Amino acid sequence: MASEMQRYDTNEDDEEMGMDVKEEDDEDEDDEEKNAAMHAIAGFDGVHGSSSSNRFQHHQQYHEQPTPGGSRRCRPLEEKERTKLRERQRRAITAKILAGLRRHGNYNLRVRADINDVIAALAREAGWVVLPDGTTFPSRSQPQGTGTAGGTPTTMVTSSSSHIPTQHTPPGSLKDVPSGFQNTDDQSACQMKSVFVPTSSPYDSSSTARSHTSAMVADGLDTQNDPFLVGSVDSIDKQVVDMHTKLQERDFAGTPYIPVYVMLPLGVINMKSELVDADGLVKQLRVLKSINVDGVMVDCWWGIVEANAPQDYNWNGYKRLFQVVREHKLKIKVVMSFHECGGNIGDDVCIPLPHWVSEIGRSNPDIYFTDRAGRRNPECLSWGIDKERVLRSRTAVEVYFDYMRSFRVEFDEFFEDGIISMVEVGLGPCGELRYPSNPVKHGWRYPGVGEFQCYDQYLLKNLRKAAEARGHSFWARGPDNAGSYNSRPQETGFFCDGGDYDGYYGRFFLNWYSQVMIDHADRVLSLAKLAFDGTCIAAKLSGIHWWYKTASHAAELTAGFYNPSNRDGYVAIAAMLKKHGAALNFKCAEMRMLEEAVDFCEALGDPEGLAWQVLNAAWDVSLPVCSENALLCHDRGGYNCLLEKAKPLNDPDGKHIFAFTYLRLSPLLMDGQNYMEFERFVKRMHGEAVLEFPS
Repeated sequence: MASEMQRYDTNEDDEEMGMDVKEEDDEDEDDEEKNAAMHAIAGFDGVHGSSSSNRFQHHQQYHEQPTPGGSRRCRPLEEKERTKLRERQRRAITAKILAGLRRHGNYNLRVRADINDVIAALAREAGWVVLPDGTTFPSRSQPQGTGTAGGTPTTMVTSSSSHIPTQHTPPGSLKDVPSGFQNTDDQSACQMKSVFVPTSSPYDSSSTARSHTSAMVADGLDTQNDPFLVGSVDSIDKQVVDMHTKLQERDFAGTPYIPVYVMLPLGVINMKSELVDADGLVKQLRVLKSINVDGVMVDCWWGIVEANAPQDYNWNGYKRLFQVVREHKLKIKVVMSFHECGGNIGDDVCIPLPHWVSEIGRSNPDIYFTDRAGRRNPECLSWGIDKERVLRSRTAVEVYFDYMRSFRVEFDEFFEDGIISMVEVGLGPCGELRYPSNPVKHGWRYPGVGEFQCYDQYLLKNLRKAAEARGHSFWARGPDNAGSYNSRPQETGFFCDGGDYDGYYGRFFLNWYSQVMIDHADRVLSLAKLAFDGTCIAAKLSGIHWWYKTASHAAELTAGFYNPSNRDGYVAIAAMLKKHGAALNFKCAEMRMLEEAVDFCEALGDPEGLAWQVLNAAWDVSLPVCSENALLCHDRGGYNCLLEKAKPLNDPDGKHIFAFTYLRLSPLLMDGQNYMEFERFVKRMHGEAVLEFPS
């Protein structure tokens, strides 16, 4: 679709830039044709072209200025790059419009529909006849004078989507295209259904308070978390955009009960395996219990328990902690943390890998993930040694299994009593199933694409075997044009539009790279299922949402998720988890995109789109889905966002998440208004009615 619409988007951009672009590109002989095309679609451009430009007004630093002698200066390179960015963003908006029409309105738009198809479909919905050559006129069933000026038929041109004639179709219903076509060819070409207009949103303070346009935007799409919509609905009432604070909240009373857990501080157990500040923890647990929190989550750090020698486990601190939690009649979600703590965002303590592992790493650094420049990342062990006996005569998988089996034996009474409700198995950096492609310690900064982490000798050996099995031994290498940690996709030959990622070698490499990750999870979870038989196990998946609205999804590719725009990379992961009966813990990227619109615009990120793709992949195979917030949250607007994701509105199958974990227990959470908002959030997660108090 993007390729067919490129001409339209370019024309639209010229119209938005006005005379500046026309003068700067004077040597282009096609300007007159472009301007003619722009006037033909001016009405639709008012919907998602010119309005979207308002979002970028702060970027317009370079305007055409007269120069001495009457000459015009050249168009700056930065301006051209921004123009290209706007074109890509508008194409993304158009793709969302088409997807919404197909999904909510049952429009039979062809797969590679362009803007003409959209306008024609809306015209037919209004009762007009649109011939294949574009000729448009009112149908006989249309009242005389409708849509005409002086009896002359006019083309279906709109200045905003509010001109969609909803009087023909009541909100929430579907209607066949009205008759009036003069021949069977016209009729067969136009057998479409109308746009589905969602029913009134629970956030509507009044069913007549907003226009049909505002209702469609607010109810059909999440404007609060979509930077493109934020920029493209400037003509709508500001109340629609600022949904969190200005519109009535949705009532969650009677909705499904979702257990709420609270993550304990990272340093609740110190490096000597001792419980830190037991008295303070007891006070906090009492408060949590008083507001009916279901349980707590705690990391069981490999670097603490097996710190000094292989298979020398010290669980003392955790035994004391679990006893305290049990005394307060709270459940426990345990994380088998096989990664390092420290150096990542939110880490306030340092817990390295076991000392004896670090000693091995000094003599054999290839046990760690390695980037193209040879930099090692000691955050976790490379998946290349899963089957290599390099850890004091044990493989990495055997080390993980011995650790999990020891935990199961030591805490048998907590399993038997049901105190331990779930075990989440760490599968990579931060305990997440992904490559450490964006390490801050190596200079990565958001929104860099990151780097591939497959250059230790063990993964390279695996790659050579895969290339030879494919019959192309020269493919036994990583990409040499994938940029660096902080590159943008279009700056690289591998990730750019039409880049090598979608060539024969690129598809081979990315498939191998992602399969190594999935195979690692498959091996470890099979042993976890054996060790924790009868207890729910889970795996955490990270939300790499930046560059999601580009073709390559570059940041996801370097992290191991082979999920470009023409491939669903999460289906295979969901199938693997289903094989082991494991739950999926997906970290919500609930950032306020309205508050950080510029950053998200430049990164072409889409946390909402990614979240729904992952959730749908999991729910399609009936996986239980857990969730946790990615950022600290203490305000009602943030809690409402989490609630909406946990309990989607009007889902025909009634899907909702299995459990929620709040990040994280702290004195700030227990402070005054923050505590009251959290208590209110817990009640709504439980499906209880809440008493209103000022926010």
